[in-house]
Amino acid sequence: MSTAKTKLDTGLVRELAAILREADLGEVEIEHEGLRIRVSKPAAPVMQTAQYAAAPAPVAAAAPAATAAAAAAPAAPAVSDNAIKSPMVGTVYLAPEPGAKQFFNIGDKVKKGDTLMLVEAMKTFNPVEADRAGTLTALYVTDSQPVEFGEPLALIE
Repeated sequence: MSTAKTKLDTGLVRELAAILREADLGEVEIEHEGLRIRVSKPAAPVMQTAQYAAAPAPVAAAAPAATAAAAAAPAAPAVSDNAIKSPMVGTVYLAPEPGAKQFFNIGDKVKKGDTLMLVEAMKTFNPVEADRAGTLTALYVTDSQPVEFGEPLALIE
């Protein structure tokens, strides 16, 4: 019985470690059948995550960047009500495959239902579709950037 439990734990740990790598997360925790497992990366790889996020990295680097981030912060709530948000935790891709042309660029006209980008989670690519017709006025993410659930991705006006 102890052996079976050890195999189950190892499998869960490996699966959680894979999720950490694929979604470029710093930590993930799961509770399954009364067993709680938390897997986290060492401090150095977490720094890589900060490099993907444009605003947080400069905030830690210098005071002038903190001012720029603070100036950008008020703009986010104003657009977040209308922004297309991430449906899940994962990695965002702006093109259908590496090296291909982006689905849409800023300034492009989009129709309701058009695929704007993909969010990959656990090797499944999920389309993020336009919820309305209009012009793509902002992209808040870059290609291959990790995203959180509910994080603003794009703005259509």
